[in-house]
Amino acid sequence: MFDNLSERLQGVFGTLKSKGRLTESDIEEAMREIRLALLEADVNFKVVKSFVAAAKERALTAEVLESLTPAQNVIRIVLEQLTELLGSTESKLVLSSKIPNIIMLVGLQGSGKTTAAVKLAYRLKQQGHSPLLVAADVYRPAAADQLETLGGEIGVKVFRGDGRHPVQIARDSVREAVDTLKDIVIIDTAGRLHVDEEMMAEAEAIKSEVKPDQILMVVDAMTGQDVVNVANAFAQRVDFDGVIMSKMDGDARGGGALSIREVTGKSIKFISEGEKPSSLEEFHPDRMARRILGMGDVISLIEKAQQAADEQVSEAEAQRIAKADLTFDDFLGINKQVRKIGGIGSLMKALPGGEKAMATGQVKDDILDKMEVIIHSMTLKERAKPSIINGSRRQRIATGAGVEVYEVNQLIKQFEETRKMLKKLQPAQQQGGKGKKGRKGSRRFGRIPGMNGMSAADLKGLEDLLR
Repeated sequence: MFDNLSERLQGVFGTLKSKGRLTESDIEEAMREIRLALLEADVNFKVVKSFVAAAKERALTAEVLESLTPAQNVIRIVLEQLTELLGSTESKLVLSSKIPNIIMLVGLQGSGKTTAAVKLAYRLKQQGHSPLLVAADVYRPAAADQLETLGGEIGVKVFRGDGRHPVQIARDSVREAVDTLKDIVIIDTAGRLHVDEEMMAEAEAIKSEVKPDQILMVVDAMTGQDVVNVANAFAQRVDFDGVIMSKMDGDARGGGALSIREVTGKSIKFISEGEKPSSLEEFHPDRMARRILGMGDVISLIEKAQQAADEQVSEAEAQRIAKADLTFDDFLGINKQVRKIGGIGSLMKALPGGEKAMATGQVKDDILDKMEVIIHSMTLKERAKPSIINGSRRQRIATGAGVEVYEVNQLIKQFEETRKMLKKLQPAQQQGGKGKKGRKGSRRFGRIPGMNGMSAADLKGLEDLLR
């Protein structure tokens, strides 16, 4: 979504970096380009005006112009301003001490409320809660059926009530939650194609009846800055607490995401990138700002790896990896872990310069697919002992996988290089592998070699180094 904006801003910074010292006219030109980039990204013009004015004022100080690295100072200023624009600090979902907690979702039809409700339920279930989904949209055909189907896929019960009266359904769902020991109620309300009085009145009635602890507005990120007008209308009538930004993996310009917090004062709590139940993520303004400026997001990548890591790594497998004695079956396991965090594309986008590498074709998103096809074309003995794969075996593997021999050679070469890398990291692994927990693999970083025992400060240092 932010690819074009990111490319434009990186171009501006590239021009600044090529100059030893910056003059006032250099800053003026850079700010003009940043203004155009934000407007092209469909950011609200009032937001653009205040953003550029604040960044320009800070960049024209003597401290910046007379420093040894003025370009880096300007980049730092834009990063800080962008982070402030997005919300400064993350705004987590705060649950009250009462049971059940009630979360009400509002928004226009087509914004992704139903799927957002399911994703939120899945996330809360993963955190140890017992959610109940409520089908309070009685107008959209098959809305309740969709919610029940999706709820069934993640193992969360759906309450439908009488299927006719939204306020009564919401009221009865709270009683159902108490009777069935559910600690969170997520109400999926009806939407319309546009803001209207009937829609708002119904939302107000549900709010008055069940007194939700949190009201979240689901916003389609592809709507653009027009979403600000919709959000303002909801803020005036139901006073929602935060935003779930859906469809962040779309190819729209992203202006709504950059405008909504500044204009409405409501924080983005979650973003959704993809269709899977696990695709709902907490929104971190500072991390998003770094991604937009092409600085990557290593911390989020490692957090995803933590969530995806299989803690019950077999003892034999842990010992093989610790000794750098990999097999191709281990390679398949590593591929499985990479897929859990979103595949090569997600991995590369989290690294500084990774999106550019993907865009220019230096790294291809289907590389894991081809790798698995080649490995599955090997015999079990060849996977366990790669050293026996000679020329004739490579030809047979290539034919079975439908690839060229040189592609099999590339995979084997990559495999050997990974082995060598693990051997270099052996001291770190052995240090982290002492004791019972170490033999099973780090509970913090699963199979990520060389990261056992790293603290949050270490991770921040790693991210700064990569940046």
